[in-house]
Amino acid sequence: MLLEEGAPFQLIENELIMSPSPNSIHQAIVARLSQLILNFLDKTQNDGYIAGSMDVVFDENNVFQPDILYVSDKRKEIVKDRVEGTPDLTIEILSPSNAFYDLRQKKEVYQKYGVKEYIIIDPVSQNADLYVLKDGAYYLHQKAQKNEQLNSVLLPGFGIDLSKLFAI
Repeated sequence: MLLEEGAPFQLIENELIMSPSPNSIHQAIVARLSQLILNFLDKTQNDGYIAGSMDVVFDENNVFQPDILYVSDKRKEIVKDRVEGTPDLTIEILSPSNAFYDLRQKKEVYQKYGVKEYIIIDPVSQNADLYVLKDGAYYLHQKAQKNEQLNSVLLPGFGIDLSKLFAI
């Protein structure tokens, strides 16, 4: 199924799920994370692709719009008008309206289709979880609190200082 461009919903397990407009804290976190990742990619001369709220087509029943996605340089052919395949990294920022989907259904699809690293940011609890795919299943690699740093496995040397991320 093709979703209308800019449509406020995602297709999760063949169910259209309304995605209300993110609040200001959510948007600020997306902007900061995007800036951090872009700065890191520039510094390390990594030509991977990063985007936010872009359709990712996993199959005919699952078309998501992760808050942030990253596709490595060697796999950029899956990036077209939308991502047609599996990103290497997805980041979701929780909100009351999407937490169930991000923590359960989307996480299961990300795992099934081989997203190598999945980061969940919780602005209310001010913490973050980093899941890494190993042998086809996610395991919790790191749980970081507000005054800690979350360190990517996929992008060695990239870390997120949560105290700065949540200083909004």
